[in-house]
Amino acid sequence: MSATKSLHPEISASPRTFLRQLFDAAVTRALPLENMPAFLPKVPKGRTLVLGAGKAAGAMAHAVEALWPQGAPLSGMVVTRYGHTPARPQGVPARLRVVEASHPVPDAAGLAAAEEILALTQGLTQDDLVLCLISGGGSALLTLPAVGLSLVEKQTINQALLKSGANIGEMNCVRKHLSRIKGGRLAAACAPAKVLTLAISDVPGDDPSVIASGPTVPDSTTCQDALQILQRYNIEISPDVQRALESAAWESPKLGDAAFANTAVHLIATPHQSLMAAAALAESKGLRAYVLSDEIEGESREVGKVHAALARASAHGKSPFVKPCVILSGGETTVTVRSNANKLGGKPREGRGGRAGEFCMGLALGLQGQPGVWALAADTDGIDGVEDNAGAMVTPDTLARGVQVGVDLDAHLANNDAYAYFQALNDLVFSGPTHTNVNDFRAILVL
Repeated sequence: MSATKSLHPEISASPRTFLRQLFDAAVTRALPLENMPAFLPKVPKGRTLVLGAGKAAGAMAHAVEALWPQGAPLSGMVVTRYGHTPARPQGVPARLRVVEASHPVPDAAGLAAAEEILALTQGLTQDDLVLCLISGGGSALLTLPAVGLSLVEKQTINQALLKSGANIGEMNCVRKHLSRIKGGRLAAACAPAKVLTLAISDVPGDDPSVIASGPTVPDSTTCQDALQILQRYNIEISPDVQRALESAAWESPKLGDAAFANTAVHLIATPHQSLMAAAALAESKGLRAYVLSDEIEGESREVGKVHAALARASAHGKSPFVKPCVILSGGETTVTVRSNANKLGGKPREGRGGRAGEFCMGLALGLQGQPGVWALAADTDGIDGVEDNAGAMVTPDTLARGVQVGVDLDAHLANNDAYAYFQALNDLVFSGPTHTNVNDFRAILVL
């Protein structure tokens, strides 16, 4: 991409404000009400049942309520994360039920919601329509353990996966094979009704079978794949789980299964669209915008160091990224929790932070105070990991200010403690729940 006009003075005057504007533009592009009208089908001959799960599920349900003809039958329920139910648009009557449950580790409320959603599929006919509203976070929120698996053991396995460094595809492969509702099983329960899935993608590659562990689409992974992933990351499982996976007793429905004869999927918002919205805003202000990829994976801190190298090359005129510019990227990086026993400030304590903060620590370490480079990394759902921040910012004086206030970057990085590091610098980014989720957003400004 190339700049079309002179650089807007507000960018140089307030890089922080500009970076936050880019993040907000990316989030706005992914809001359900902005994207859903083009994908809603005609009212069916029978009834319309709405089911769903994810961090955007509440906003998606409200969008359906606002857009579906008021005289047409509409019922159903969705489950979203605690605190992620938005206010219903003014004047829109409540026709759908929104419940809340725990994320990223499932709880009893998620179990009850999944049981109720499955029960609502009883009695559907070929004249009926099921609208499935799916977004990131649905894997934990739509939890219904396989027969013989307890919620406690599923929670334990899930917690271990989250700390292991496994990528989202690997985690969701395991989740699908420990479930009675994910991995295409919800679609099977809805047959013979028509099933239309409207999804907001939060995964690299936008594969519907990975988004929220694909409750309404065929699953190409197997029980054996799940078992190998658990072994690869040294995650302990009970003998019963071992036997069920080895014998394929918990196998998911595959492509060609009759359960998918009357199903369709539409992606109503994707990470790429959000990055392009941010790029368009940057270009409208006379800044070159380069979108690296919306599919970047890997260890967050290492991805941060790679981005730092790109920014430094651009700053030194040794890159095809011509400054002044903004470098944008998305995807889903991972954090391997190495230790919670390292000492910070003389006392052992558990580190706090998520992928965005970890990326920012790696970026700051790689930049080493490079002049003229600012950055923001945040999760588009407004929650970095399990904290209350969306992400963090890096400035040319991040390391210097850290020294001044007595926080050591290396020590915090070793303890996966991004929250405390950037909190001390007043560089945490807060947005609150955004009611959407297209995963990681990263913007590096090179002036």
